[in-house]
Amino acid sequence: MWRPERAARGPFPVTEKDINGLNRLFADSFTDRYRRDGLVGVRVPFLNEAIWRFAIADAGDGAQLWRDESDRLVAFNIAHRSGTEGWMGPLCVRPDRQLGGLGREIVMSAVDWLKSHGVTTLGLETMPRTVDNIGFYSRLGFVPGHLTLTMTADTSNSRPGRRSGAGPDSVGQLSKPERTARLAAIKSLVQRLAPGYDFTRELEISLDLGLGDVLTIDRDGALAAFALVHAAPLAEGGGRDEVRALKLAAVDLPAMLAIIDAAAAWAGRLAVRRLAVRCQTGYTEAYRALVARGFRVRWSDLRMTLTGYPEAQPAEGILWSNWEI
Repeated sequence: MWRPERAARGPFPVTEKDINGLNRLFADSFTDRYRRDGLVGVRVPFLNEAIWRFAIADAGDGAQLWRDESDRLVAFNIAHRSGTEGWMGPLCVRPDRQLGGLGREIVMSAVDWLKSHGVTTLGLETMPRTVDNIGFYSRLGFVPGHLTLTMTADTSNSRPGRRSGAGPDSVGQLSKPERTARLAAIKSLVQRLAPGYDFTRELEISLDLGLGDVLTIDRDGALAAFALVHAAPLAEGGGRDEVRALKLAAVDLPAMLAIIDAAAAWAGRLAVRRLAVRCQTGYTEAYRALVARGFRVRWSDLRMTLTGYPEAQPAEGILWSNWEI
């Protein structure tokens, strides 16, 4: 019996012209995933185009897509590199083309790209309840680690009186030379905690696109903590109802709490009532401190890393790196 050609062509580079197609495939694929997990009433909305622009600019050549025989978008994978830290996401295959080997192809293409750029950490995040995904990634050499918990609190819970040292600085408000110097200090702090990691590009792109700000806290004349905060809505047409802390580094727990207070105060000045942080549960004391501050778990993701490419966790200090856009 004759059957139509089912081959996919790629990878091709992703550009901003592909955003509409990415959005439709993203929404359809993840809605189908939730349905198969039993969440029948969930419909995943399109993402804000500004968030896609951020993801594409951050990934560069790591943003890849595949097309079917009719030149329609059939799969994509957005691979990111922050110095020696590499991760991928979002990634998906059109529901009608799953189980045919394309998922393996797009993951291994990103793995090869990240390896070629010298990463020492290579990971992704997936939903813990989705055992099919966990099994799929495990067969490709990934192993489960700790959770990333999206935790939220009302911004009225900020406690500026408890901050130590100087108040927070807004990197976005600095002059160009001051901004360059501050970003260099952040890079030094991050590499002190996780040698080789470098978030500079993500910070610069966030500032350039006006998605949020980079906040810093000093102690005794030296940088003690920073946080990358986004206020742009995630969903297309959505309101600005949440500030998200995507990257965070702190020399110790008091510095972490101080920068979270700074993020909550920054959100409050924008009249945004909720602060969300992406807490990696490998930092148990930080997690306990957030619970004590009134943060509550709203979502969970399982972090998985490729065998031989583990996630760096400093012996001292705290480093949170969000593996989603």
